[in-house]
Amino acid sequence: MDGRITLTVPETMAGSRCDVFLAAMVPELSRSAAQHLLEEGMVTKGDKPLGKKDKMAAGDILQVTLPQPKPAQAQPEDIPLFIVYEDEDVVVINKKKGMVVHPAAGNEEGTLVNALLHHCGGSLSGIGGELRPGIVHRIDKDTSGLLIVAKNDSAHRNLSEQLSDHSLHREYEAVVLGRLREEEGTIDKPLGRSPKDRKKMAVVPDGKRAVTHYRVLGRYQGYTHVLCRLETGRTHQIRVHMASLGHPIAGDPVYGSRGDKSGLQGQCLHARRLIFRHPRTGEEMRLECPLPQDFAAFLAKLRKESEE
Repeated sequence: MDGRITLTVPETMAGSRCDVFLAAMVPELSRSAAQHLLEEGMVTKGDKPLGKKDKMAAGDILQVTLPQPKPAQAQPEDIPLFIVYEDEDVVVINKKKGMVVHPAAGNEEGTLVNALLHHCGGSLSGIGGELRPGIVHRIDKDTSGLLIVAKNDSAHRNLSEQLSDHSLHREYEAVVLGRLREEEGTIDKPLGRSPKDRKKMAVVPDGKRAVTHYRVLGRYQGYTHVLCRLETGRTHQIRVHMASLGHPIAGDPVYGSRGDKSGLQGQCLHARRLIFRHPRTGEEMRLECPLPQDFAAFLAKLRKESEE
């Protein structure tokens, strides 16, 4: 049976094309997959089918019918990867912004898993299952940066334990709206599915414990550059936690603010550093990757404006 979801257009997405809105609000959908749903008449507003170029207005309520996921096996694809480190047990990737980590309904191709299957062949942990081989943790489609992949089951189990006991450190850099009052702090707020919109996460009393530590790296006109360290790893954790402080991440199409004039396409969030014990040798591994071009350019623009 097909799945049917209801989406309400937030003010931050007013004026967006329908296909752009769908790709932003439904993580499983690429823009091309969203366009296909629209062409098939699977997206309606007041029982009227919408087209990909139709413009969204704040408060519009859309009904979206998602096809039943097909049992599938991810296929290898020759997609370039930015490899930061690799040996017989692990491979660490600097994932580019816009790339989905693993295949899902409506988005079976062009993912990181497809690229890894081509690069690693049969040398990936099977613990993640057919569609998530080797995937120990994930980052959002429009978040860039470091992601560790296990090439065998022993490495996968070891790294998963490090995630559970918080000895695998993940540090992100972000630009948030407004001026954070404190130089550093800890956000300890439980997260779960939003009772108002099941496609979004929210701070909820009965949610799972989520802890984010942050430190200010720079202050600019209307924005703050921060370093965030995850103690837990809930879905959209940094994005929801920063928004809960009244300082959403710049460019975030889901948890953002009307006051965001950054012009960014997608959240300004980058997985900058990974610190973990090598699953075979026990050696401490410290890996880092540079900020992506759009992030660095936005920071340079903010610095220039603050100096004027």
